Amino acid sequence: MTGLPLSMILTTFGVFLPPFYVTLGVSFAAVGAAVGIVRLFDVFIDPVVGMAMDQTRTPIGRYRPWLLCGAPILMFGLYKLFLPDGPVDQTYLITWLLFAYVGNSILTLGVAAWGANVAAAYHERARVYGYTQGMAVIGITVLLLLGLITHGRIQPGKADSMGSIGLIMIIAVPIAVLFTTLFTPERKLSGITKTKFSFADYAVALKRPSMLRLIAADFVLTLGAGATGPIFLYFFHDAKGFSRGVTSTLLVFYIGAGLVGAPFWSWVAQKVSKHRAVQLGCVAYAACQTVLMAIPAKLYMPTALGMFAVGFSASAFIPLVRSMVADISDEVRLDTGKDLSSVLYAMVTTTMKVGLAISVTIIFPILQFVGYDGHEGAVNTPEAIRGLEMCYLFAPIILVFLGGATLFGYGLDAKRHGEIRAQLEAREVAAAEESLVGPIGSPAAAE
Repeated sequence: MTGLPLSMILTTFGVFLPPFYVTLGVSFAAVGAAVGIVRLFDVFIDPVVGMAMDQTRTPIGRYRPWLLCGAPILMFGLYKLFLPDGPVDQTYLITWLLFAYVGNSILTLGVAAWGANVAAAYHERARVYGYTQGMAVIGITVLLLLGLITHGRIQPGKADSMGSIGLIMIIAVPIAVLFTTLFTPERKLSGITKTKFSFADYAVALKRPSMLRLIAADFVLTLGAGATGPIFLYFFHDAKGFSRGVTSTLLVFYIGAGLVGAPFWSWVAQKVSKHRAVQLGCVAYAACQTVLMAIPAKLYMPTALGMFAVGFSASAFIPLVRSMVADISDEVRLDTGKDLSSVLYAMVTTTMKVGLAISVTIIFPILQFVGYDGHEGAVNTPEAIRGLEMCYLFAPIILVFLGGATLFGYGLDAKRHGEIRAQLEAREVAAAEESLVGPIGSPAAAE
């Protein structure tokens, strides 16, 4: 349930917030630098939160306290970002982005690690993260259809609607967190070593070739698919000739494709393994992105179908990669006796954030360099629009192909994970029996 507002926030931060601050008077270069600076700090936030989360033991569970703590932090950051009460500059954007990202990191890590705890089996995890992606799609679709729902009074992408969008997300966060904490079960793990965690635990995970490949794939896939987000409104408005209102509805097709795509790729993963399914998604993404670029301007339905195809392909990436992290956490737990699931998820959430930040940090200065004007109502030269088109086409295709290539040699498939789960379950049964009868020779056993 928490994935619903988190997906709205992720989309708004990636697609609508950077252009909003350009409209408020902050330059392309300044917005790009602000996002990059905040993400640089954010790289250190996730590891610290992940280690603290893995050490948490409370009467209400490991993850509930973190969600309840992160929600108000995120809400206040959203308020300052979307409802500024005066002039804004780069410093203002950096300050409140950092505040919001702290709360967002806590909730994102908590939800991801909790999902790994709830689902234990290889294919079950693919389904669970597929359902989570489905909730994310619902949240984003509601956001993008606000223009239709409110008869144009709240329009994503318009500066005067951003305050209302911020309030909607502020209200949605506590409702979703409360629902999750009240109704989501948490499995208690047996046979876990009670030791302190440190940054050395990251080295333990990074020594595994499977985790290194997954981190590299997640980073490049995020950078590739995410490169289109910050310039989405600009591209479809100026290069494809659609109004801003129509442009937002096109994004619905991209996001909505995940409702069909996520279960489909989960099914493919059951047939060919998760990493092969991701690679197939990479090939499909590149082909569909190329076709989308070739569609003539102002043709709504062909463009909408192209967006659906691209979104369908991209929906393989996040849920399957998150599911693969959960599999690696089982492998680490078998070998070390430590549950490092939050630490491992901190790695991939960090790579995702860095990838999204780099896309803004690099592309926005390029737009400024080619002379593109991002203010509402601005008229751009053909050369500036051509530069915009090149940014939208080549970077995503090249990077997504590279992301798929990093998964060659990945060895943690369904067969290997089944062996790991069998050994873990045997260990947990033995630990449970020992806690009841005591070890051989102990007073509890003698009784």
